Amino acid sequence: MSATPQVLLGHHLKALRLPTFLREYDKVARQCAAEGVDHVRYLHRLAELEMIDREQRLVERRIRAARFPTVKSLDSYDFTALPTLNKTLVLELARCEYLARRENVIALGNAGTGKSHIALGLGLAACQKGLAVGFITAAALVHELIEARDDKRLLRLQRQLAACQLLIIDELGYVPLSLTGAELLFEVFGQRYEPRSVIVTSNLPFDEWTSVFGSESPVRPERSHSGRRKTDLGDDLRRRLAFRDALVDLLPEALPTLLHTLPR
Repeated sequence: MSATPQVLLGHHLKALRLPTFLREYDKVARQCAAEGVDHVRYLHRLAELEMIDREQRLVERRIRAARFPTVKSLDSYDFTALPTLNKTLVLELARCEYLARRENVIALGNAGTGKSHIALGLGLAACQKGLAVGFITAAALVHELIEARDDKRLLRLQRQLAACQLLIIDELGYVPLSLTGAELLFEVFGQRYEPRSVIVTSNLPFDEWTSVFGSESPVRPERSHSGRRKTDLGDDLRRRLAFRDALVDLLPEALPTLLHTLPR
């Protein structure tokens, strides 16, 4: 017994990967019949529904791939709780134009001032714009890098990180890094120097960033295999990301949240 046209249609739509067509075609057909809509506009409605659902599925896939600890939008951020924050700049960044210009974003502030929330919101905005995003804390990233190096899969991990059009590194400075960890993290920033953007959140002002890479002994400073001191790595990182020294002057002693785009 041959299959009915409805069964065949369902089979073809599945094969063509048009789940929204399959789910909606009968309901939309009845609506269009009641409204006197012709077949072209009927197909247009179905195609539009398919495109909307497909884009939503792609966004959801990008959000999962980003590994956000939680999904937060800028709509849920309470800007009134921190009047010193430049809301106009944050909303401008949400348009993601800085990514096309390959600029970096830095968010500095004390714990609890919402740096991670803003970074998550900007990451979500980038996912919604169709961009590949990665989110990870500095400590977790260094742990993964060291583990990947020990397992001889460092190059693969570096390629995965490089594929992110936006890499968000959260909580830089919360945990001191070993020399090995500092060098591996430096390589990540170096590989993103021209082709990709990065968002960094930190509780430290710029003049203390070198402390992230370890303290230099006044007697015998620890050096890497390349002869660089830990503090050299911190200085190199700031230069590599094109952080402007003048920006330090904008940080009040209270160190509230500050966002700034940093052109290369």
